[in-house]
Amino acid sequence: MSTDRPGGASPQTGQRPAAAPAPRRGRPAGRSAKGAETAARLYHCALVSFAARGYEATTLRHIATDAGVSPGLLYRYFPSKRALLLHLYERLSLAYAERAASLAAGPWTERVAAATSLSLETLSPHRDTLRALVGVLVGGGDDGLFGAHTALSRRRVSAAFETAVAQADAAPACASSLARLAYLGHLAVLLFWLLDRSPQQRATRGLLAWVPWTALAVLVRVPGVAGQVDRLAALVSDGLWPQGSVMDSPPRP
Repeated sequence: MSTDRPGGASPQTGQRPAAAPAPRRGRPAGRSAKGAETAARLYHCALVSFAARGYEATTLRHIATDAGVSPGLLYRYFPSKRALLLHLYERLSLAYAERAASLAAGPWTERVAAATSLSLETLSPHRDTLRALVGVLVGGGDDGLFGAHTALSRRRVSAAFETAVAQADAAPACASSLARLAYLGHLAVLLFWLLDRSPQQRATRGLLAWVPWTALAVLVRVPGVAGQVDRLAALVSDGLWPQGSVMDSPPRP
């Protein structure tokens, strides 16, 4: 005699077996390889468009047309130009932080010079795009160098200068303030580099070579100078960094 029960019930328990879970619909969790490729292509088209048209003149429709996709698809990945801009900051700051983590040991002057040169190397492939963004970078808005939206990227880069000074051989007493001033000095060099019209930006390289690093190393050890460095760093921080921001807290040794 057959022991089968209606509906496939178990002869031992008389209960139906649990149904297999229904297959999930829609896109899998996370971004697929094709999705990542699409995002990368859209990002690249945006950078090219910013460099060619300027940031303000570029629209999301321009970028979608250049990429050969519908605006709706672009919105799914980057809902605004700001999203693309912040993605650029994110990628560049992460790339720089990773490279700066392996700075060679030495005095703080050599490590700051190396950190600045490394920043130029990291940004160099994107110079045309960054030139188109100068107005945004120094415009004082939330998307600029000192804006609220760029705090995380900014902190990654400033932390590299913090480490460069604080972990240098015979770091000076005013290491924290020097790190902040070194970071700001490096931003000034970057701005000069973006505006540099000399062949292959040779004037920027000359400027870095001109900096009297040895004299600076001696100067900060002169009695009374460290206090002035601290005062200058405090004044600059008060003027440029939003107060109370964790990401913009002064570098600490």
